[in-house]
Amino acid sequence: MKIVHTDRHTLHDPGFFLARGERRPSPEQPQRAEILLEAARRAGHEVLAARDFGMAPIAAVHTPEYLDYLQVAHREWRRLEGASDEVIPNIHPGRRPASYPRSIVGRAGWHAADTAAPIGAGTWEAVRATAQVAVDAAQRVLDGEREVYALCRPPGHHAFADMAGGFCFLNNTAIAARHVRQHHPRVAILDVDVHHGNGTQAIFYRAPDVLTVSIHADPDHFYPFFWGHAQERGEGDGEGFNLNLPLPVGSEDAPWLAAGEQALRRIRDYAPPVLVVALGLDASQSDPLQGLKITPEGFHRMAAMIAALGLPTVLVQEGGYLGPELGENLSAFLEGFAHGRASG
Repeated sequence: MKIVHTDRHTLHDPGFFLARGERRPSPEQPQRAEILLEAARRAGHEVLAARDFGMAPIAAVHTPEYLDYLQVAHREWRRLEGASDEVIPNIHPGRRPASYPRSIVGRAGWHAADTAAPIGAGTWEAVRATAQVAVDAAQRVLDGEREVYALCRPPGHHAFADMAGGFCFLNNTAIAARHVRQHHPRVAILDVDVHHGNGTQAIFYRAPDVLTVSIHADPDHFYPFFWGHAQERGEGDGEGFNLNLPLPVGSEDAPWLAAGEQALRRIRDYAPPVLVVALGLDASQSDPLQGLKITPEGFHRMAAMIAALGLPTVLVQEGGYLGPELGENLSAFLEGFAHGRASG
């Protein structure tokens, strides 16, 4: 399998993370991508540097105000007297309704769902380069590859069209799907990250031409809390084109794979020409976030099931943090995908 990546992701190295009121080291570290890249290389996959497709694929998903903010935020923030090294909002508007602010302090709050996406000096360059990884992988599938893995870091599926959150700034999965959609009448997204892809859901919530399906830990007790419930089915023309399959926190392989079978039935019925998979490995039993308890064998079996659909597939890396099985989980998934292709 071709693996697309960029080494510019290392320019984003967040220092701030707040959990239950305590400041802790951020789990979203550059090392996680290095572990995944090494695992892919050890397995013999072909590693390619991402090509640059410019801003158009990003602007097809994210608003002009938000993209401008991401580019100037750190510079304007650092001009403030006593400002921290990273942009970390301390006020949010609630938008009920509210006016768009001019101050960088106000803009930071407007464009952030939480404090888990601090912006440093190199963040914009890193996230722009990472979005190109997703576009490149999508374009390679459009050009005839059966499957391509986009090793994106930082992740993206919590990013809304105009709002960062949950370690995410640009929604790499949505950008890849929108790029595919420009060439096909419809596309499906399957998100297997331990967290619900709330940003992805919101971007396509009224769209019948993008089916969004997510398997994740129940948001009643897990991030992102406000989104990801089973009753969220889409709105307007998009009603019925969003499927959430929340699982009890701590669920193991069997219920996760059963939810996978349900998700794949829905995707099969939708009959998309291309599938985009938001590949979160943070459902792992050894992941520090501890939402689900999926084994390497579970990842292998899920991948084989997905591959057996026979669809051209863009695999976009989402979560998966510094646990002892991180590289093993990716190897198991990619091996399972190859097995599913061969036997499908």
